[in-house]
Amino acid sequence: MRLQMPYISSSGDGISSSTNDSFPEKPLDQMALPQGGKDHWTQKAYSASASFVPELANTILQWLDLQPEDVILDLGCGDGVLTAKLRNSCPSITGVDASANLVFAAKKAYSTVPGLSFHVQDCRYLDRWMNFHEGAYTKVFSNAALHWILRDGETRMSVLENTYKVLQAGGTFAFEMGGAGNVAEVHTALIAAISHQGIGIERARKLFPWFFPSEATMKQMLEEVGFTILKMKLEYRPTRLTTEEQGGGIEGWARLMGAQFFDGLDSEVKKEAAVKEVCELLRTVITHDEDCGMFLGYVRLRVLAKKPA
Repeated sequence: MRLQMPYISSSGDGISSSTNDSFPEKPLDQMALPQGGKDHWTQKAYSASASFVPELANTILQWLDLQPEDVILDLGCGDGVLTAKLRNSCPSITGVDASANLVFAAKKAYSTVPGLSFHVQDCRYLDRWMNFHEGAYTKVFSNAALHWILRDGETRMSVLENTYKVLQAGGTFAFEMGGAGNVAEVHTALIAAISHQGIGIERARKLFPWFFPSEATMKQMLEEVGFTILKMKLEYRPTRLTTEEQGGGIEGWARLMGAQFFDGLDSEVKKEAAVKEVCELLRTVITHDEDCGMFLGYVRLRVLAKKPA
C-alpha cells in the first residue's frame, strides 16, 4: 500500500524538510496515513490528555546519553515537545510522525530552531521516506510511540530492520513504549463497552490498536535484526492523568487513545454510549481517595540496544 502525499516538496514528505521554510496553512488529516486512514491526533487534544508523556521521559533520556556530536532520529515525534528538548543537547535531530496534524503543530512551534526538522512519515514504511539513508544517524530515539508503530504484525520486523539500517555502526537505539500488561484496566473496559454496542467481543478484540510486548519478545525481535541489548527493563508505573477541567481525565484519554476502538462502531450514538460506559466502569477503579486523582496502570518497557561496530 502506497502512502498518499497530497503536497509535493523537495523532501517528498508533504511538508518542507527545513523548519525555516514555509509549511501548509492547514494540515491534511490523511496526509501520510495509509489509504482510508484517519488522523485522530491534534495538538490540543494531546496536550489536554497526555501532556505528562514528555514529562515522564527522564529515565530513557538518561539511557539515550546525548553527546555533542550526535545526529538523532526521533520515531513518532508527535507535537515535537520532547524532540525540541533533545535539540538542546545535540546539533541535529529529525522527527518523523504519521500524524500530519501533530507535525504541523511541531513545525509551527519550532520553525526557527536550527538543526531541528520534522517530517510527515508513517514509520511503518520508513524506507519509503525520501530522506531515508543508511548509516545517517548516530542514535535513534522513540518515546511512547512504538506501541502504535509496531501494532501491525506485517510490518513489525521491517520497522526494526529499517531502524537498524539508518544507524551508523556502533550507534544505539533507545526507546520507551508500553509493555506487557500496559493499561490493562482500560483495555478491558474498552473491549466491554464496544462489545456491548452489538459488535461482539471477538470483533472488539480485533480493534486493539497497540502492541505491548514482553521483555522476552522484544529481546528476540531486536536480536533477530542484529541488535545487541545493552539494557532492558519492564516497569509498572501508575501514571496520574490530567484533570477533567483541563479537558483530559479518563474521558479525554479514552477519546484520544481509544479512538480506533470507537471507530469500530457505526453511529455517533453508539460511540458516545461506549465512551460513557468506559468512563463509568473506570472512574471508581482508577480514582485515588486521598486527592481524587485518576491513575492508570502504565507498564513501561525501556530498551537500549546497539548496532555492532
